[in-house]
Amino acid sequence: MKREIWKGSEAIAEAAIRAGCRCFFGYPITPQNEIPEYMSLHMPQSGGVFVQAESELAAVNMVYGAAASGVRAMTSSSSPGVSLKQEGISYLAACQLPAVIVNVMRGGPGLGSIQPAQGDYFQATRGGGNGDYRTVVLAPANIQEAVDLTQEAFDIADQYRNPVVLLADGLIGQMMEPIVWKERTPRTLPEKTWAACGRGDRDHNNFITSLLIDAPSCEAHNLELHKKVLEMEKNECRWEEILLEDAEVVLVAYGTPSRVAQTAAENLRRQGIKAGVFRPITLWPYPYARLREIADLDRVKVFLTVEMSLGQMLDDVNLAVAERKPVKFYGRCGGKIPGVSEVERAVQEAWKEVK
Repeated sequence: MKREIWKGSEAIAEAAIRAGCRCFFGYPITPQNEIPEYMSLHMPQSGGVFVQAESELAAVNMVYGAAASGVRAMTSSSSPGVSLKQEGISYLAACQLPAVIVNVMRGGPGLGSIQPAQGDYFQATRGGGNGDYRTVVLAPANIQEAVDLTQEAFDIADQYRNPVVLLADGLIGQMMEPIVWKERTPRTLPEKTWAACGRGDRDHNNFITSLLIDAPSCEAHNLELHKKVLEMEKNECRWEEILLEDAEVVLVAYGTPSRVAQTAAENLRRQGIKAGVFRPITLWPYPYARLREIADLDRVKVFLTVEMSLGQMLDDVNLAVAERKPVKFYGRCGGKIPGVSEVERAVQEAWKEVK
Protein backbone atom coordinates (compact mmCIF):
# COMPACT_ATOMS: atom_id res chain seq x y z
CA MET A 1 0.00 0.00 0.00
CA LYS A 2 1.25 3.48 -0.86
CA ARG A 3 2.56 5.59 2.00
CA GLU A 4 2.09 9.35 1.84
CA ILE A 5 3.39 12.15 4.07
CA TRP A 6 0.57 14.24 5.53
CA LYS A 7 0.26 16.99 8.10
CA GLY A 8 -2.10 16.02 10.90
CA SER A 9 -4.80 18.65 10.50
CA GLU A 10 -4.87 18.29 6.71
CA ALA A 11 -5.05 14.51 7.01
CA ILE A 12 -8.03 14.81 9.37
CA ALA A 13 -9.77 17.07 6.86
CA GLU A 14 -9.11 14.72 3.94
CA ALA A 15 -10.25 11.74 6.02
CA ALA A 16 -13.53 13.51 6.73
CA ILE A 17 -14.11 14.15 3.04
CA ARG A 18 -13.36 10.51 2.21
CA ALA A 19 -15.81 9.48 4.94
CA GLY A 20 -18.59 11.35 3.17
CA CYS A 21 -18.59 14.65 5.05
CA ARG A 22 -20.42 17.11 2.83
CA CYS A 23 -20.80 20.14 5.09
CA PHE A 24 -18.04 21.83 7.07
CA PHE A 25 -18.57 24.92 9.19
CA GLY A 26 -15.70 26.46 11.10
CA TYR A 27 -13.91 29.52 12.39
CA PRO A 28 -10.14 30.02 12.49
CA ILE A 29 -8.11 29.39 15.62
CA THR A 30 -4.58 28.02 16.06
CA PRO A 31 -3.41 25.20 16.00
CA GLN A 32 -6.15 23.71 13.78
CA ASN A 33 -6.37 26.35 11.06
CA GLU A 34 -5.18 23.89 8.41
CA ILE A 35 -8.47 21.98 8.75
CA PRO A 36 -10.75 24.81 7.57
CA GLU A 37 -8.10 25.96 5.08
CA TYR A 38 -8.02 22.48 3.52
CA MET A 39 -11.79 22.21 3.60
CA SER A 40 -12.22 25.61 1.91
CA LEU A 41 -10.38 24.27 -1.14
CA HIS A 42 -11.33 20.61 -1.24
CA MET A 43 -14.88 20.49 0.11
CA PRO A 44 -16.38 22.28 -2.94
CA GLN A 45 -14.33 19.99 -5.21
CA SER A 46 -15.99 16.97 -3.58
CA GLY A 47 -19.49 18.37 -4.04
CA GLY A 48 -19.74 19.62 -0.48
CA VAL A 49 -20.22 22.94 1.26
CA PHE A 50 -17.64 24.96 3.19
CA VAL A 51 -18.62 27.99 5.27
CA GLN A 52 -16.34 30.11 7.42
CA ALA A 53 -18.88 31.24 9.98
CA GLU A 54 -18.82 34.56 11.79
CA SER A 55 -18.13 32.81 15.10
CA GLU A 56 -17.76 29.44 16.77
CA LEU A 57 -21.37 29.66 17.96
CA ALA A 58 -22.58 30.19 14.43
CA ALA A 59 -20.43 27.33 13.12
CA VAL A 60 -21.78 24.69 15.50
CA ASN A 61 -25.38 25.80 14.92
CA MET A 62 -24.82 25.52 11.17
CA VAL A 63 -23.72 21.94 11.87
CA TYR A 64 -27.02 21.48 13.71
CA GLY A 65 -28.96 22.60 10.65
CA ALA A 66 -27.01 20.46 8.20
CA ALA A 67 -27.12 17.38 10.45
CA ALA A 68 -30.88 17.81 10.85
CA SER A 69 -31.22 17.47 7.08
CA GLY A 70 -29.42 14.11 7.20
CA VAL A 71 -26.06 14.99 5.64
CA ARG A 72 -22.71 14.27 7.26
CA ALA A 73 -21.52 17.47 8.91
CA MET A 74 -18.45 18.49 10.86
CA THR A 75 -16.81 21.38 12.65
CA SER A 76 -13.37 21.83 14.13
CA SER A 77 -11.73 24.22 16.55
CA SER A 78 -9.23 24.44 19.38
CA SER A 79 -9.82 24.62 23.13
CA PRO A 80 -11.44 28.07 23.75
CA GLY A 81 -13.28 27.78 20.45
CA VAL A 82 -14.72 24.41 21.47
CA SER A 83 -15.82 25.96 24.76
CA LEU A 84 -17.98 28.34 22.73
CA LYS A 85 -19.48 25.39 20.83
CA GLN A 86 -20.62 23.52 23.94
CA GLU A 87 -24.20 24.80 23.91
CA GLY A 88 -24.56 23.65 20.30
CA ILE A 89 -23.08 20.24 21.10
CA SER A 90 -25.66 19.82 23.87
CA TYR A 91 -28.40 20.72 21.35
CA LEU A 92 -27.03 18.16 18.88
CA ALA A 93 -27.10 15.45 21.53
CA ALA A 94 -30.57 16.43 22.71
CA CYS A 95 -31.96 16.33 19.16
CA GLN A 96 -30.17 13.03 18.41
CA LEU A 97 -28.23 14.53 15.52
CA PRO A 98 -25.02 12.87 14.29
CA ALA A 99 -22.03 15.17 13.86
CA VAL A 100 -18.26 15.15 14.27
CA ILE A 101 -16.46 17.78 16.35
CA VAL A 102 -12.65 17.97 16.15
CA ASN A 103 -10.75 19.64 18.99
CA VAL A 104 -7.02 20.17 18.42
CA MET A 105 -6.15 21.12 21.99
CA ARG A 106 -3.92 24.01 23.03
CA GLY A 107 -2.76 25.33 26.39
CA GLY A 108 -5.28 26.96 28.71
CA PRO A 109 -7.36 27.92 30.60
CA GLY A 110 -8.73 30.95 28.81
CA LEU A 111 -6.82 31.90 25.68
CA GLY A 112 -3.71 30.24 27.11
CA SER A 113 -1.00 29.38 24.60
CA ILE A 114 -1.05 27.97 21.07
CA GLN A 115 1.15 25.04 22.10
CA PRO A 116 -0.07 21.41 22.49
CA ALA A 117 -1.94 20.46 25.65
CA GLN A 118 -4.55 18.06 27.04
CA GLY A 119 -6.43 20.36 29.38
CA ASP A 120 -9.81 19.75 27.70
CA TYR A 121 -10.22 16.19 28.97
CA PHE A 122 -12.84 17.10 31.56
CA GLN A 123 -14.79 19.15 29.03
CA ALA A 124 -14.79 16.39 26.40
CA THR A 125 -15.48 13.40 28.64
CA ARG A 126 -17.94 14.95 31.08
CA GLY A 127 -19.83 17.07 28.58
CA GLY A 128 -19.21 20.80 28.57
CA GLY A 129 -22.84 21.64 27.78
CA ASN A 130 -25.91 21.34 29.94
CA GLY A 131 -27.97 18.25 30.68
CA ASP A 132 -27.59 14.48 30.78
CA TYR A 133 -25.74 13.54 27.61
CA ARG A 134 -22.51 11.94 26.48
CA THR A 135 -20.32 12.10 23.40
CA VAL A 136 -17.99 9.33 22.27
CA VAL A 137 -14.46 10.79 22.58
CA LEU A 138 -11.74 9.36 20.31
CA ALA A 139 -8.09 10.15 21.10
CA PRO A 140 -5.54 9.43 18.34
CA ALA A 141 -1.85 9.02 19.15
CA ASN A 142 -0.50 9.49 15.61
CA ILE A 143 -1.56 10.76 12.19
CA GLN A 144 -2.56 7.32 10.88
CA GLU A 145 -4.86 6.83 13.81
CA ALA A 146 -6.23 10.37 13.44
CA VAL A 147 -7.21 9.48 9.87
CA ASP A 148 -8.73 6.13 10.79
CA LEU A 149 -10.65 7.48 13.79
CA THR A 150 -11.96 10.49 11.88
CA GLN A 151 -13.53 8.19 9.31
CA GLU A 152 -14.84 5.89 12.04
CA ALA A 153 -16.28 8.88 13.91
CA PHE A 154 -18.83 9.55 11.18
CA ASP A 155 -20.07 5.95 11.30
CA ILE A 156 -20.30 6.03 15.10
CA ALA A 157 -22.21 9.31 14.96
CA ASP A 158 -24.68 7.94 12.42
CA GLN A 159 -25.14 4.63 14.22
CA TYR A 160 -26.13 6.22 17.52
CA ARG A 161 -27.46 9.56 16.20
CA ASN A 162 -25.06 11.33 18.53
CA PRO A 163 -22.18 13.80 18.25
CA VAL A 164 -18.68 12.33 18.36
CA VAL A 165 -15.56 14.22 19.46
CA LEU A 166 -12.10 13.63 17.99
CA LEU A 167 -9.75 14.92 20.70
CA ALA A 168 -6.23 15.55 19.42
CA ASP A 169 -3.48 17.64 20.96
CA GLY A 170 -1.81 20.41 18.99
CA LEU A 171 1.26 18.31 18.19
CA ILE A 172 -0.84 15.73 16.35
CA GLY A 173 -2.49 18.53 14.43
CA GLN A 174 0.79 20.14 13.38
CA MET A 175 3.30 17.33 12.83
CA MET A 176 3.80 15.34 9.63
CA GLU A 177 3.97 11.54 9.38
CA PRO A 178 3.57 8.82 6.77
CA ILE A 179 0.08 7.34 6.47
CA VAL A 180 -1.76 4.82 4.29
CA TRP A 181 -5.25 5.45 2.96
CA LYS A 182 -6.84 2.13 3.86
CA GLU A 183 -9.81 0.43 2.29
CA ARG A 184 -12.60 0.69 4.84
CA THR A 185 -15.58 -1.51 5.43
CA PRO A 186 -18.25 0.94 6.56
CA ARG A 187 -20.76 -0.06 9.20
CA THR A 188 -24.27 -1.12 8.24
CA LEU A 189 -26.17 1.98 9.29
CA PRO A 190 -29.90 2.68 9.66
CA GLU A 191 -31.63 4.88 7.11
CA LYS A 192 -32.10 8.48 8.18
CA THR A 193 -35.88 8.36 8.13
CA TRP A 194 -35.88 11.03 10.86
CA ALA A 195 -34.15 13.69 8.74
CA ALA A 196 -35.86 17.03 8.11
CA CYS A 197 -35.09 17.03 4.40
CA GLY A 198 -38.50 17.71 2.93
CA ARG A 199 -41.74 15.80 3.31
CA GLY A 200 -41.34 13.73 0.13
CA ASP A 201 -43.65 10.71 0.09
CA ARG A 202 -44.19 10.72 3.86
CA ASP A 203 -47.60 11.43 5.35
CA HIS A 204 -46.00 13.57 8.04
CA ASN A 205 -43.34 16.19 8.57
CA ASN A 206 -40.17 15.35 10.50
CA PHE A 207 -39.85 17.80 13.37
CA ILE A 208 -36.60 18.15 15.31
CA THR A 209 -36.44 20.02 18.61
CA SER A 210 -34.93 19.75 22.08
CA LEU A 211 -37.66 21.80 23.76
CA LEU A 212 -39.79 19.62 26.04
CA ILE A 213 -41.79 21.82 28.38
CA ASP A 214 -43.42 19.30 30.73
CA ALA A 215 -41.28 17.27 33.13
CA PRO A 216 -42.64 13.79 32.25
CA SER A 217 -41.87 14.28 28.55
CA CYS A 218 -38.41 15.65 29.27
CA GLU A 219 -37.63 12.78 31.64
CA ALA A 220 -38.80 10.21 29.10
CA HIS A 221 -36.59 11.82 26.47
CA ASN A 222 -33.57 11.77 28.79
CA LEU A 223 -34.15 8.11 29.56
CA GLU A 224 -34.30 7.38 25.83
CA LEU A 225 -30.99 9.19 25.32
CA HIS A 226 -29.50 7.20 28.21
CA LYS A 227 -30.28 3.91 26.45
CA LYS A 228 -27.87 5.03 23.72
CA VAL A 229 -25.28 5.90 26.34
CA LEU A 230 -25.42 2.33 27.64
CA GLU A 231 -25.11 0.96 24.10
CA MET A 232 -22.10 3.17 23.39
CA GLU A 233 -20.46 2.07 26.64
CA LYS A 234 -21.02 -1.54 25.68
CA ASN A 235 -19.87 -1.37 22.05
CA GLU A 236 -17.38 1.46 21.55
CA CYS A 237 -14.75 1.12 24.30
CA ARG A 238 -11.20 0.87 22.88
CA TRP A 239 -7.66 0.76 24.20
CA GLU A 240 -4.15 -0.47 23.38
CA GLU A 241 -1.77 -2.45 25.60
CA ILE A 242 1.99 -2.07 25.01
CA LEU A 243 4.59 -4.25 26.80
CA LEU A 244 2.03 -5.20 29.44
CA GLU A 245 2.48 -8.98 29.29
CA ASP A 246 4.90 -9.00 32.25
CA ALA A 247 4.78 -5.35 33.36
CA GLU A 248 5.19 -4.44 37.00
CA VAL A 249 4.84 -0.71 36.37
CA VAL A 250 1.94 0.49 34.19
CA LEU A 251 2.11 3.89 32.52
CA VAL A 252 -1.32 5.20 31.52
CA ALA A 253 -1.33 7.85 28.79
CA TYR A 254 -3.21 8.94 25.67
CA GLY A 255 -2.36 11.01 22.61
CA THR A 256 1.19 12.33 22.28
CA PRO A 257 2.21 11.47 25.89
CA SER A 258 1.48 7.80 25.15
CA ARG A 259 4.30 7.84 22.60
CA VAL A 260 6.63 9.42 25.14
CA ALA A 261 5.53 6.81 27.69
CA GLN A 262 6.23 3.94 25.28
CA THR A 263 9.79 5.13 24.65
CA ALA A 264 10.29 5.59 28.40
CA ALA A 265 8.98 2.06 29.05
CA GLU A 266 11.39 0.60 26.49
CA ASN A 267 14.31 2.46 28.10
CA LEU A 268 13.26 1.43 31.61
CA ARG A 269 13.23 -2.23 30.62
CA ARG A 270 16.88 -1.90 29.64
CA GLN A 271 17.44 -0.61 33.17
CA GLY A 272 15.73 -3.63 34.70
CA ILE A 273 12.31 -2.08 35.40
CA LYS A 274 9.49 -3.97 33.71
CA ALA A 275 7.32 -1.10 32.48
CA GLY A 276 4.40 -1.15 30.05
CA VAL A 277 1.83 1.25 28.70
CA PHE A 278 -1.96 1.23 28.81
CA ARG A 279 -3.35 3.64 26.21
CA PRO A 280 -7.05 4.54 26.18
CA ILE A 281 -8.24 5.21 22.64
CA THR A 282 -11.76 6.09 23.72
CA LEU A 283 -11.64 8.58 26.58
CA TRP A 284 -15.38 8.06 26.79
CA PRO A 285 -16.41 5.35 27.14
CA TYR A 286 -13.32 4.88 29.31
CA PRO A 287 -11.88 1.34 29.56
CA TYR A 288 -12.43 1.07 33.32
CA ALA A 289 -13.04 -2.67 33.36
CA ARG A 290 -9.82 -3.62 31.58
CA LEU A 291 -7.70 -1.25 33.65
CA ARG A 292 -9.27 -2.72 36.80
CA GLU A 293 -8.37 -6.24 35.64
CA ILE A 294 -4.75 -5.12 35.20
CA ALA A 295 -4.77 -3.59 38.68
CA ASP A 296 -5.88 -6.95 40.09
CA LEU A 297 -2.74 -8.69 38.77
CA ASP A 298 -0.31 -9.56 41.57
CA ARG A 299 2.74 -8.65 39.49
CA VAL A 300 1.54 -5.07 38.90
CA LYS A 301 2.93 -2.86 41.67
CA VAL A 302 2.21 0.73 40.67
CA PHE A 303 0.55 2.93 38.04
CA LEU A 304 1.87 6.20 36.67
CA THR A 305 -0.48 8.49 34.71
CA VAL A 306 1.30 10.75 32.20
CA GLU A 307 -0.53 13.75 30.78
CA MET A 308 -0.14 17.17 29.21
CA SER A 309 -2.36 18.55 31.95
CA LEU A 310 -2.35 18.71 35.73
CA GLY A 311 -4.10 15.38 36.14
CA GLN A 312 -7.50 15.23 34.45
CA MET A 313 -7.41 11.63 33.21
CA LEU A 314 -5.91 10.82 36.62
CA ASP A 315 -9.45 10.87 38.03
CA ASP A 316 -10.53 8.08 35.69
CA VAL A 317 -7.41 6.03 36.41
CA ASN A 318 -8.14 6.32 40.12
CA LEU A 319 -11.74 5.29 39.55
CA ALA A 320 -10.61 2.22 37.60
CA VAL A 321 -7.81 1.14 39.94
CA ALA A 322 -9.99 1.87 42.98
CA GLU A 323 -7.09 1.80 45.47
CA ARG A 324 -6.04 -1.71 44.44
CA LYS A 325 -2.56 -0.34 43.71
CA PRO A 326 -0.80 3.02 44.16
CA VAL A 327 -1.46 5.54 41.38
CA LYS A 328 1.19 8.21 40.76
CA PHE A 329 1.08 11.15 38.38
CA TYR A 330 3.46 13.08 36.15
CA GLY A 331 2.26 15.91 33.96
CA ARG A 332 3.24 19.11 32.20
CA CYS A 333 0.83 21.86 31.26
CA GLY A 334 0.40 25.12 29.39
CA GLY A 335 1.95 23.73 26.23
CA LYS A 336 4.87 21.83 27.78
CA ILE A 337 5.31 18.22 26.64
CA PRO A 338 6.59 15.58 29.10
CA GLY A 339 10.06 14.41 28.12
CA VAL A 340 11.17 10.79 28.00
CA SER A 341 13.84 11.30 30.66
CA GLU A 342 11.32 13.08 32.90
CA VAL A 343 8.91 10.16 32.69
CA GLU A 344 11.72 7.71 33.37
CA ARG A 345 12.66 9.59 36.54
CA ALA A 346 9.03 9.65 37.68
CA VAL A 347 8.83 5.87 37.22
CA GLN A 348 12.12 5.31 39.02
CA GLU A 349 10.88 7.32 42.00
CA ALA A 350 7.57 5.45 42.07
CA TRP A 351 9.38 2.11 41.78
CA LYS A 352 11.57 2.88 44.78
CA GLU A 353 8.46 3.33 46.90
CA VAL A 354 6.87 -0.01 46.04
CA LYS A 355 9.59 -2.52 45.26
